[in-house]
Amino acid sequence: MRRWNGLDEVPADWGRSVITIGVFDGVHRGHQRIVGAAAAEARRRGLRSVAITFDPHPDEVVRPGTHPPLLATTKRRVELLEGLGTDAVLVVPFTLELSKTPPDEFVRQVLVDRLHAAHVIVGEDFRFGHKAKGDVALLRELGEKYDFTAEGMPLVANGGTISSTYIRGRLDAGEVAAAARALGRPHRVEGVVVRGHQRGRALGFPTANLETPPNTAIPADGVYAGRLVCDSDRYPDFRWPAAISIGTNPTFEGAGERTVEAYALDRDDLDLYGEHMAVDFTARIRDTLKFDSVEELVEQMHRDVDQVREITAE
Repeated sequence: MRRWNGLDEVPADWGRSVITIGVFDGVHRGHQRIVGAAAAEARRRGLRSVAITFDPHPDEVVRPGTHPPLLATTKRRVELLEGLGTDAVLVVPFTLELSKTPPDEFVRQVLVDRLHAAHVIVGEDFRFGHKAKGDVALLRELGEKYDFTAEGMPLVANGGTISSTYIRGRLDAGEVAAAARALGRPHRVEGVVVRGHQRGRALGFPTANLETPPNTAIPADGVYAGRLVCDSDRYPDFRWPAAISIGTNPTFEGAGERTVEAYALDRDDLDLYGEHMAVDFTARIRDTLKFDSVEELVEQMHRDVDQVREITAE
């Protein structure tokens, strides 16, 4: 498995390949179908497959401030693409200059000169080149010019169309189970553990407070069942059932800052400050509520933990 950051890292002797291209935000089941098809076609032809993605999100460059919340970090996208059987992942830095590249020039520079395309598989709504003038029909025409074939595939799974927009909508509504079905796995939110108000520790539920990257797709405020995940030198392959809280802690005075906190069930021995962690969302437990007293909150937290324990045990 090879990973290239930019065209300059592609080996000069890289042979002909089957290519798929896209932002692949979330690498959902529709994306998985396309990437898997490219890998299978490469094996059939005795070639290697390449998945191309972009960083940052093209909308962030072309229309700053308008791009949607991201379902996965670039690092996570690459890891997921690697797990789909592709031979190489190419992360192309998306710049304003690249956005102004005519479709023909983009195909020649990226697909032909560097990756020696034999076949290209993309989503049927794929657009490329300056002002997104290129589409699947133009890609086929350019394939005739540059000696490769191309096809567009619908982003479907189990007979239904899947889109990143649909998944973001489910997360906005707190419907993490529906989002997971479309993704093919639980939605993940990553971040570095930072010091918060440490209220959870005082209440008997020490939580990891995640400082998430800007523009992360975070589910609606509420309490969720899921897992706390880490793969560091201190906690290699750590995956632990967790109660996850998203919100502003309205029971307490001065609440207002939205946080993502996770309590690893029955663990008070973890030193997580400064660790890069992630939370995987399995199910929604309840809305965020304001309680009349801290005692009522603690009683509810015990009930939440019992429910999370049942869900994660399944």
